[in-house]
Amino acid sequence: MSTGPVAVVAGGSRGLGLLIARELGRRGFTPVLWARDAGELDRAVVALADEGITAAGMVCDVRDHALVEEQVARVEDELGPIEVAVHVAGVIQIGPLDSLTRQHFEEAIDTMQWGPINLALAVVPGMRARARGRIGTIASIGGLVSVPHLLPYCTAKFGAVGFSTGLRAELAGTGVTATTVAPGLMRTGSHLRAEFTGDQPAEYAWFAPGASLPLVSMDAERAAVRIVRGILRGRTVVILTPLAKVGARVEGVAPATTAAAMSVLARLLPDGPGRPTETVEGRVARRRLRSPLVERLTVWGNRAAARNNEEPA
Repeated sequence: MSTGPVAVVAGGSRGLGLLIARELGRRGFTPVLWARDAGELDRAVVALADEGITAAGMVCDVRDHALVEEQVARVEDELGPIEVAVHVAGVIQIGPLDSLTRQHFEEAIDTMQWGPINLALAVVPGMRARARGRIGTIASIGGLVSVPHLLPYCTAKFGAVGFSTGLRAELAGTGVTATTVAPGLMRTGSHLRAEFTGDQPAEYAWFAPGASLPLVSMDAERAAVRIVRGILRGRTVVILTPLAKVGARVEGVAPATTAAAMSVLARLLPDGPGRPTETVEGRVARRRLRSPLVERLTVWGNRAAARNNEEPA
């Protein structure tokens, strides 16, 4: 039985999703965590229970619209009406274009573009009938400014931003709001679960410190608080981190300047072998790199991974 209003968090078993679920639980909601890995879900539910938060875990692949609809119906039947739905599920693929395949793009788009669409289409009818509800889509600064070596990710996030923005307009006056969240880099520990192609150790060597260093990335727990507050207040857009705010503004007023800066960045990033390569998780690239310097630069991110269920069992 539900002990509070129900909040679905798609991708809530680890990282930012788990932190958002925790913040919702602290605000009196009953978080329902969705993810593809049952083991991760079990660990996340136990971690929340240790903090006094009653949560439920359900295996759900947001790429499967029929399963999403089925699980939404199950949640509302067993726990009560869904008051908040947040889509966090995602995959980060890092590497140059020539090392990528069509499959990388399909995986990114199915998860981070179709995922928010599938979730919203499933919860909107009930929310509109009740004349209340909050929908949050965790996009990225990569959905406002396309970053080199993150092309599948940015492609999907641009689509998510467009859908979430348009969804808000479609829901105007219904009592249901849609909030687009565009964070910059956050210390969630996701660099260990990101996927690397091309020269995997070299790609890890630039991405992992960027997702770990305090001056470049944001504390993920603080980000979760601001994200949940923005969604519950029905804000239109929530942009986090100073770099993300600057990037969004420059892109808006001087897109040519942003494009030039991204071109320079692309030339500074590692070269690939000129063909598709093996794709490995960050924890594998980390072992192959074996860099004491990178280990020192990622200590904050590695600690976050341990706290946020990002380390595989």
